[in-house]
Amino acid sequence: MQALTALAPLVAFFATYRLRGLYAATAVLMAAMVLVLALDWLRHRRIPALHGLSALLVLVFGSATLLLHNRLFIQWKPTVLFWALGLAFLASSRLGERTLTERLLAPALGERLRASPAQWQRLNLSSGVLYALLGALNLVVAYNASERAWVNFKMFGLTLLTFAGITLQLLWLARARIAAGAGAGERG
Repeated sequence: MQALTALAPLVAFFATYRLRGLYAATAVLMAAMVLVLALDWLRHRRIPALHGLSALLVLVFGSATLLLHNRLFIQWKPTVLFWALGLAFLASSRLGERTLTERLLAPALGERLRASPAQWQRLNLSSGVLYALLGALNLVVAYNASERAWVNFKMFGLTLLTFAGITLQLLWLARARIAAGAGAGERG
């Protein structure tokens, strides 16, 4: 449910862009993010950190886009978010007992898939690199492609690349676990 809630503003942005253009889509995105925060608060009496950060960035960069009538501000928002996430992943390797990747994935994986601290460190580093690359790729598209191409990339490209990156990490973790189990004489 949280994933659908997180994607709803992006879908609203994309649909509004097709009907009314970038500036109307930016305003709809801003309103949708405020709605997501309100729903988070009503359902859980808290706002997830990622939703809060994303909403803050949308409101700041969206306001600059609308006030200055400059599309580059909203185009920078995904990069700033991805780079902030990348830094959070990399910093978590040095702060705390568990990496951010482990804190996010371990509860979802439960007992089905365990990883060593070294494996979590590798996954965490790959998450940091993934988000750094996605942020850079967003800028390449924003500065070198048409506005329409960037909107399509934001909607489909960044979403699919993020999903693919996470899927590859989970497959690597499963493969590493199976290989470790086979090496120890266990069945994986």
